Amino acid sequence: MRSFNSDGVTIAYVDEGGGDPILLIHGFASNLATNWVQTGWVRVLTEAGRRVVAFDNRGHGESEKLYDVAAYGAPLMAEDAKHLLDHLEIERADVMGYSMGARISAFLTLNHANRVRSAVFAGLGSNMVRGVGGSGPIAAALEASHVDDIVNDTARTFREFAESTGGDLMALAACIRSSRDKITAEALQTITTPILVAVGTKDVIGGTASGLADLIPGAKALDITGRDHMRAVGDRIYKEGVLNFLSERP
Repeated sequence: MRSFNSDGVTIAYVDEGGGDPILLIHGFASNLATNWVQTGWVRVLTEAGRRVVAFDNRGHGESEKLYDVAAYGAPLMAEDAKHLLDHLEIERADVMGYSMGARISAFLTLNHANRVRSAVFAGLGSNMVRGVGGSGPIAAALEASHVDDIVNDTARTFREFAESTGGDLMALAACIRSSRDKITAEALQTITTPILVAVGTKDVIGGTASGLADLIPGAKALDITGRDHMRAVGDRIYKEGVLNFLSERP
């Protein structure tokens, strides 16, 4: 694990393999090891001849922990991704984000289109535009003194997941309480970058893949059959679909 300074915040990352670079951005309360290494993604992509760069988002994994809600937000976290590309002197990269990472990837694509060769928005479909409620209960669950005190089932699931990944609960609570920057349908319609949207067919958190892909010119939708939000990330259909997309994009 290496690290670099992103505008004053220490960000941990890995850089493996060779070939065309792909930048991986993990989801909320996860980290690069849980999201991308343990699921086999790094191995699959490097074996396919890709240079894989993945990082722990601020407040997550081995990156610096921040406790001010103003230190988070997807546009700000997208700048960490851009700074990492700068640090590694990567002019353009394919980008794949899962869940919160998909939202970060979308802001990176919108704000720095010249740096994104193609993008995969995974684990977040139509709800990227509609938005997802429940950040308050999730933050409260992360701040609870014990998991048994949590009565909201969804919030409890996030607390249990955060504990399983060794997350800093107070930093994660600050992250989830941060401003929920909206991505409008009008903004998505300006994207000219090749896009794949990949979501589990049982993912009630992410919404549908087609619901988002239909808003982006030329975007493709990939349904990860029978998978919910937590179980789609390592799925074979997802991996094969991404590899096909990467081999076919300009």
